[in-house]
Amino acid sequence: MNAFDMVVTRLGLRFMGRVFPCSIGRAGVTGSKREGDGATPAGSHRIVGLLFRPDRIARGRLPDWAVPIGPFDLWCDDPAHPDYNLMVRSPHPSSTERLRRPDPMYDAVLLTDWNWPSPRPGDGSAIFVHVWRRPGARTAGCVALSRPHLLWIARRLRPQSRLVVRI
Repeated sequence: MNAFDMVVTRLGLRFMGRVFPCSIGRAGVTGSKREGDGATPAGSHRIVGLLFRPDRIARGRLPDWAVPIGPFDLWCDDPAHPDYNLMVRSPHPSSTERLRRPDPMYDAVLLTDWNWPSPRPGDGSAIFVHVWRRPGARTAGCVALSRPHLLWIARRLRPQSRLVVRI
């Protein structure tokens, strides 16, 4: 591990000597992730991007490598489609999730390399680090934090940063 890894522990997410309250998947942590299982995959996952809502978060509050979420941006979650586990645009012929949500969950989203860039159909899509619904609310498999904590972490990440999840 390196000093810029985010490590999910029983006490929360540890980063740069601090521990932040976080939520994980409703089914806990798994070593055999499958699409729709509600589990957070164990392992070491590189941080490969940062998306944000420019109408809700000023660009100056984020690192230069952050990419704005547009009104037509989606994430394909259909294991049978060639765009599975990739960002796509609307209209899209397959099952997708809107990235520009009405709630604040995707105001800022760290992308991990889980099952990416060459996804294996059915192994699960889009393990994000995003804003939680409320403290303690479980996710569909992602890791979630409060918005202030997520923004604090995002500004301090480095190219070698990873999300480390242990069983």
